Amino acid sequence: MELVFIITAFIAGFIAMQCKLPPLVGFLVAGFGLSSMGVQSTETLSTLADLGVTLLLFSIGLKLDVKTLLTKEIWGGATLHNLLSTGLFTLALLGLKQLGLGMLSDLSLAHLALLGFSLSFSSTVFAIKALQDKGELNATYGTLAIGILVMQDIFAVLFLTISTGKIPEITALGLFALPFLRPLMFRILDKAGHGEMLVLYSIFLALVAGAGLFELVGLKADLGALILGMMLAAHPKASEMSKSLFNLKELLLVCFFLNIGLSEAPTLDGAIMAVILLLLLPIKGILYYLIFHLFRYRVRTSLLGTLTLFNYSEFGLIVSGLAYKLGWLPGSFLVAIAMTVSISFLIAAPLNSIGHRLYNDTSKWLKEYDADLLNPSDKLIDFGQARVLILGMGRIGSGAYDELVERYGNQIIGIETREESVDDHIQVGRNVLHGDATDPDFWTRVISSHQIKLVLLAMPNSHANSFAMEQINTLNYTGKVAAIAKYADEMEELENLGIDAAFNIYHEAGRGFARHVCEELDMDLKQRN
Repeated sequence: MELVFIITAFIAGFIAMQCKLPPLVGFLVAGFGLSSMGVQSTETLSTLADLGVTLLLFSIGLKLDVKTLLTKEIWGGATLHNLLSTGLFTLALLGLKQLGLGMLSDLSLAHLALLGFSLSFSSTVFAIKALQDKGELNATYGTLAIGILVMQDIFAVLFLTISTGKIPEITALGLFALPFLRPLMFRILDKAGHGEMLVLYSIFLALVAGAGLFELVGLKADLGALILGMMLAAHPKASEMSKSLFNLKELLLVCFFLNIGLSEAPTLDGAIMAVILLLLLPIKGILYYLIFHLFRYRVRTSLLGTLTLFNYSEFGLIVSGLAYKLGWLPGSFLVAIAMTVSISFLIAAPLNSIGHRLYNDTSKWLKEYDADLLNPSDKLIDFGQARVLILGMGRIGSGAYDELVERYGNQIIGIETREESVDDHIQVGRNVLHGDATDPDFWTRVISSHQIKLVLLAMPNSHANSFAMEQINTLNYTGKVAAIAKYADEMEELENLGIDAAFNIYHEAGRGFARHVCEELDMDLKQRN
């Protein structure tokens, strides 16, 4: 049966890609198709799906700054949205019950409130996958969305603990000793190398020290993986750990989305209820946008953050399943919720893929704050007298910065999306500012841009470089632009956008290595007669 899953998922995912849709849409459709033919999920598929979610949350923890959860925009925004959306969903369901909707007729107000609560959550897995595909995990709206999702995960843990009456074991108090083990984890990570032992150690931390330990003491396993990741986020090899798990995590997440589609066989009543619940989805989106706007984020941040969270969560499946076991909800709701969650993914995926285009189309009539009233994370960017701009200050961008400073002096400025990385660059003397180069409003927030003669697009994600180049093309910029790429098709895309120079980083790395060896060793291998 697993072979059938693999073949079907590949074919459906490939077709989705050819239709310019995220592959996960194909995986969901494959699950629906198999479920309609009577195929059911297997224990192996469910286990692999759970492992994928656990590794995903561990990877996110490796990139998450715990300080962001303490800001009022995160905890305040998440709490406010949860309360308002639960209340509005409950009122809407109550109204539908009064109108005589059959599936709701036997439910009490408390049961309707439970449904409203489950619908208030957004999918952590879907949102993070969408952000990763666009290379915008560290963008302002990406950081905001992830923070909201983490707070929702905490709410979910509290709910499951209270509703089941399952109090964590007394041994859960031992988890407070984990911070004291952090130095030991760091030392082991230092000695784990860069190969298979690093991957194995990462899996051990995520599945055993994180998920396994938390589950053992009566807490949510996924929360344990997330917390372990956050504990290691400050280590210099945290990013490398995340990259080492990337392919394995992506493969396992195929099982997750396939399993969602397979969760319940579609029924007519379930489909009708799913359509009704989907009609309520805009309530959630409007609330997200208004709350983000309340915290003085720009229109772009508010809109893209809303699109990222514009879906129902798999948590709804967990709540409905628990409610069914406790006798609170009829079994028909399991089908309805499963279809609602799955279809919300199908709706949200293409919306996220065209998110920047939607912003460009709607920003003209959405009200924007004055510059001096904006949230600090959306502040203006001053290039000063810099003549070279480097977008993306990762390893390649940092190397290019240092080389250009040696050649031309302090006329270079870098832009980086991660605030903690900006602080690190500043500490070593680099002129780096916080900003999102994929932001269509990026140049409109810049002061003294007329001095820039050269722009280097050094972001690791090719889509981000291409999108930045598209924005540059809309300006009256007359200087030169160069960009990095990993593959030939990416270079071709950049050249079609009018880039002045595109460099294949793998090819250039080999040439740079040879050049460095010859210079350092003063080699002259020419044959002499």
